[in-house]
Amino acid sequence: MVPCTLAQSKIQVFSQVVSHGEPSKSARCDELQSLITKGCTKAKIENPRGSTSINKNKAVTNRKKDMAEKLKADQITQIQPQKLTLNLRSGEAQTFKLKFKRAEDYPIDLYYLMDLSFSMKDDLENVKNLGTDLMREMKEVTSDFKIGFGSFVEKTVMPYISTTPARLLNPCTSTNNDTCTSPFSYKNVLKLTENGKEFNSLVSKQQISGNLDSPEGGFDAIMQVAVCGDAIGWRNVTRLLVFSTDAGFHFAGDGKLGGIVLPNDGKCHLENNMYTMSHYYDYPSIAHLVQKLSDNNIQTIFAVTEEFQPVYKELKNLIPKSAVGTLSSNSSNVIKLIIDSYNSLSSEVILENGKLPEGVSITYKSICKNGWVGTGENGRKCSNISIGDEVSFEIAIKSEKCPPQGKSETITIKPLGFTENVEIVLNFICECECSKDGKPLSEMCHNGNGTFECGACRCNEGRIGRLCECSTDEVRTDDLDANCRKDNGTDICSNNGDCVCGTCECKKRENPEERYSGKFCECDNFNCDRSSNKLCGGHGRCECRVCICDANYTGSACDCSLDTSTCLAANKQICNGRGTCECGVCKCTNPKFQGPTCEICPTCSGVCAEHKDCVQCRAFDTGEKKDTCERDCSYFNLIRVKDRDKLPQPADQSYPLSHCKERDANDCWFYYTYAVRNHTEREVYVVDTLECPAGPDIIPIVAGVVAGIVLIGLALLLIWKLLMIIHDRREFAKFEKEKMNAKWDTGVNPIYKSAVTTVFNPKYEGK
Repeated sequence: MVPCTLAQSKIQVFSQVVSHGEPSKSARCDELQSLITKGCTKAKIENPRGSTSINKNKAVTNRKKDMAEKLKADQITQIQPQKLTLNLRSGEAQTFKLKFKRAEDYPIDLYYLMDLSFSMKDDLENVKNLGTDLMREMKEVTSDFKIGFGSFVEKTVMPYISTTPARLLNPCTSTNNDTCTSPFSYKNVLKLTENGKEFNSLVSKQQISGNLDSPEGGFDAIMQVAVCGDAIGWRNVTRLLVFSTDAGFHFAGDGKLGGIVLPNDGKCHLENNMYTMSHYYDYPSIAHLVQKLSDNNIQTIFAVTEEFQPVYKELKNLIPKSAVGTLSSNSSNVIKLIIDSYNSLSSEVILENGKLPEGVSITYKSICKNGWVGTGENGRKCSNISIGDEVSFEIAIKSEKCPPQGKSETITIKPLGFTENVEIVLNFICECECSKDGKPLSEMCHNGNGTFECGACRCNEGRIGRLCECSTDEVRTDDLDANCRKDNGTDICSNNGDCVCGTCECKKRENPEERYSGKFCECDNFNCDRSSNKLCGGHGRCECRVCICDANYTGSACDCSLDTSTCLAANKQICNGRGTCECGVCKCTNPKFQGPTCEICPTCSGVCAEHKDCVQCRAFDTGEKKDTCERDCSYFNLIRVKDRDKLPQPADQSYPLSHCKERDANDCWFYYTYAVRNHTEREVYVVDTLECPAGPDIIPIVAGVVAGIVLIGLALLLIWKLLMIIHDRREFAKFEKEKMNAKWDTGVNPIYKSAVTTVFNPKYEGK
């Protein structure tokens, strides 16, 4: 009997029990409990676990600026530990803690890279005294400070510059009568030095130059500053690059305008401190630049005009540990910008890891100042760190699979912008201890065609099979494949495995807990019915696509409980005698009853009176249960509405609902509905205003009486007036009628008689 072995995560075991001189057919990889069930004793089960060991653990430096002892940069420690070894088992994460502490008086290298195109003429004058002034101000930050200077213009090919001989000698316009130096791509004027006066002297000798287009070739210059460490004089300390310009930038692809198609190679090409390959290599891409700045621990400060600040702020978002400030005509403002930007950059620590081996993942958790905890991407960084502040990071590294040959890998973790890093050696647990005792060319492996280890055969190259009994040239014969077809079907190993030497070898799943099994790989333990998104409802195990339920559970997904205790009502009857208990849940046979035990009847008579006092005390703080409301009346959810129209209606609900109208001690009516939602949640909607009988209002009554009297008087007066008008009209009509009937001339007074008598002679006849 040889050991059963555990060699994968998720408590999965490689087991191969040798019985009667031959290996058994049982799979060596299985869950711990399953192996024990199969007969493996715990003493014969290997269960190697991962581990973490610290190889170098130098404490972080506690140092004061005013101390007499001055330490070199390589003697200062800001991150702890410095080297670890992790033994990783697949699927099992190893966690360790890193400590970071900003050291006081840490050395600084600053390189000032300036655009010397014609538009920067005034700014060049301001930089000429920057060296000594900056050295003096930086003494407040560190006692070990070096400064350097470089300049750039543009690629020396058309169409970026004019290539006419006269313009090559003096690219400035003749109208200004200015003398400029010949255009160039990048020039390292001054290597990093502690001598501020030398900086001033060399910068004072610089002349302005010119080019044709607005964007500059600054990316070429930044690349050379980053990769030419020896020429620049970078030390293994904090490295700052101040990039000063008043224009935009060319980047990868723009070189095609000048016929330059070769990508930037990211290597140093300085000869006599001049970049000599600007006409040969294209501008670097932003990603390439980010990589080189990060690899060389350089933090960039962009000092640009306000016009181009939006452009460089977008660039800042792509370059970690960079800052953007306003280019000023005053040298003191430039110094302030540099110091403020340095403080801002150094107050934030961001961890970065090198390339991870395939299948290895890493997660971060930060514990920053004031107990602030960050996870995810925020777990990589801590902000607002002052000198002397200590923060920590919890880092978990996990491997999902073994690398080829299980060889060790080394990765690094470092804070961006800092030269220190943590070296982590990753060892992978891919073999069991029992494999060391393997017997090469064992007779148990078909006449020595394999090594017998851990109870199984590891076949030699060109041999396969459980006992290495087949050659790779024989495994595709029809006779052997026929043994792998179930019921003479067409599918080999049910399409879930490979036929090897006439025997099905089932495929492995990404999830080691999921397995194919059976002679023809026709079974699996992950395709059973599910309930609540759990395999077999979490109350059974899946065997050959069928759920084997635990005790007291049944159903295809083991989601039906046989326990009836959850169905007992208060009267100790199953479902209150008004339903049946199915899978631990009451199914009420009478639709009027609800609730988990069929005891709630929201539409039964008396339900309104039953809940009246509780509704009254909770809604209006009145009633008999006013003093015990909180204790006795918290069994329902109270929802207030403005008026009766807002109360839910039975037709709109999927559950029974009762409308109630009750009167309180003041003869006021209140309205509410009572319902039970989802058989358990009691819900009361109540109109939040009482409907009370109103007393007599004297003023309206008196006003009404007075108004009535006035109106009646006016009405009588109008009627009298109307009658008088009718009477007068009738009398006038009667008068008119009598007048028309008179025989005498109404124009002569009938009483008057004239004194003159006229006599007519009848015989006269007018002659």
